[in-house]
Amino acid sequence: MELGNVLLASHVVGALFVLAIGPLQILRRQRDRIHRTMGYFWVAAMYYVCFSSFWIVSDGHFSWLHGLSAFTIVTVTLGLVSAVRGNIASHRGNMIGSYVGIAVAFIFAVTVPGRAIPDLLATDPSSVAFVCGLVVLSTAVIFVSVKRGGRVGGRPRTVVTVNAPSARVPDSREVREDRRKARIR
Repeated sequence: MELGNVLLASHVVGALFVLAIGPLQILRRQRDRIHRTMGYFWVAAMYYVCFSSFWIVSDGHFSWLHGLSAFTIVTVTLGLVSAVRGNIASHRGNMIGSYVGIAVAFIFAVTVPGRAIPDLLATDPSSVAFVCGLVVLSTAVIFVSVKRGGRVGGRPRTVVTVNAPSARVPDSREVREDRRKARIR
């Protein structure tokens, strides 16, 4: 397999992975550890898809899709920075916008004649179905693995505490008093 074919294949698999994870991220109600972990996978795949697109050119020229890739790199970065800073509205807008952008690029890549994907769909649809199935399966496996959190056997972990004091959190005055008593002893 040529290097260009490997790049194109990995680009397509990455894009399909991004397309599969996107709805899970957008439509899940909970914004928890699973959302963050899947989000890191999504961001890494988005960066790979965007940066790898610059080596996929037709007739040695860039197209408007390369401009979309550059714009998406910026919006994904802004979304990531917004999440870290706690600006959830900006994070949501940038990430959903990035997802819409890659969905538009996907529709263009699949429907415009003369591009690699429509040619592959026409000549070898079973391979396309196989790759799509593998991407969906791997996305599901990653999601389930992250959701389980490394538990073996799927059973929840049990934390046992012995002689646990009350669950009340001491206020700062009590903490200072305890520290003072510890120094005196």
